[in-house]
Amino acid sequence: MDPALPIVALSLLLGAIIAFLIFNTYFCKRQSEIRSIADPNPNSNSNPKLVSSKPPPKKPLSKPHSSDKDQNKRHHPLDLNTLKGHGDAVTGVCFSRDGRNLATACADGVVRVFKLDDASSKSFKFLRINLPAGGHPTAVAFSDDASSIVVASYTLSGCSLYMYGEEKPKTSEDKPQAKLPLPEIKWEHHKVHDKKSIITMFGASATYGTADGSTIIASCSEGTDIILWHGKTGKSVGHVDTNQLKNNMATISPNGRFIAAAAFTADVKIWEIVYAKDGSVKEVLNVMQLKGHKSAVTWLCFTPNSEQIITASKDGSMRIWNINVRYHLDEDPKTLKVFPIPLHDSSGTTLHYDRMSVSPDGNFLAATHGSTLQWLCVETGKVLDTAEKAHDSDISCISWAPKTIPMGNEQVLVLATASADKKVKLWASPSIPAS
Repeated sequence: MDPALPIVALSLLLGAIIAFLIFNTYFCKRQSEIRSIADPNPNSNSNPKLVSSKPPPKKPLSKPHSSDKDQNKRHHPLDLNTLKGHGDAVTGVCFSRDGRNLATACADGVVRVFKLDDASSKSFKFLRINLPAGGHPTAVAFSDDASSIVVASYTLSGCSLYMYGEEKPKTSEDKPQAKLPLPEIKWEHHKVHDKKSIITMFGASATYGTADGSTIIASCSEGTDIILWHGKTGKSVGHVDTNQLKNNMATISPNGRFIAAAAFTADVKIWEIVYAKDGSVKEVLNVMQLKGHKSAVTWLCFTPNSEQIITASKDGSMRIWNINVRYHLDEDPKTLKVFPIPLHDSSGTTLHYDRMSVSPDGNFLAATHGSTLQWLCVETGKVLDTAEKAHDSDISCISWAPKTIPMGNEQVLVLATASADKKVKLWASPSIPAS
């Protein structure tokens, strides 16, 4: 036996033992470091200065500030939801009669009809209607039902009107149709209003007198004329002229009896739509004027019973008028109430309202100036709530749903506002303080 072999074997054994001790010491130290890094609660012997000076705690300090700022900017106690997805400024909004459908007109050339099954839903299904190329919708109104929509579209060659309708699906109540057919153009008119743009368009179900319940739509141009249309057939059934420099807006009463226009002057002209025995429009007569404001009327709206009109003027006041008078006996409409507009700029100057709309129960008046939205009590004229910067741009249109809308297990009155910021917002009505 070679005498060197035991020495070699002993050397290898000692080397292995030394290597094992070295590696064991290294791994133990490494494992201890990993535990100290992963431990979220360092022991009391650790250096508190090192813990408090680490960068991670600084992040949560800065985030809540930014988040709170954004929340104050975007949210309000009455803010229910935001309908997104529009590609450009939203120029028109309109609810269907049951309040469960909201049509929006957008400058991207698309009309969208949102299904409002729940106002607090995280997402809404909507129907997309693409207008003919080159058309920019300026206003939208429902015709006889939620599947019939009239759209005003403006091009360089003038203004056009389109009525989109759907064929009602032939299915039983137990088996609803999975997919609704795409709407088609049922009627159209081009170069209406002498090629001028339509600035407002409102529709109403004609129920007054001998009217047959058909939808009558009033389109108001930026010029001086207003045209009445039969919603289903598209037939022009009346035409009036304010004979003033330009129109600010015009609307039709909820029962389809009156048309009222705010134009360049302080007076408001009112026409009555007279219906024949067969329910058709017989004639349109100029029957009243509202006189009392000292400056131009910027907006007006009818109350739900069609017997009063609320006007806002650049003279800094609002007026509620009783138009349920015997005008054929020369009885003039009467001013029931006069309220100062409760909105001022930073210097204290009274501002005027750009848009107004009365809730279906007649209790609330929603009014806007620029991006500011206010809710007022119709009875007292007092401000119930204000949303400053309700939108990122000026509010272009507002509309109350004609009926309450589900929100979870509740039913709420809902106001829709639209703006050039590409958004449509849904708002709840405020509460009226107990007297």
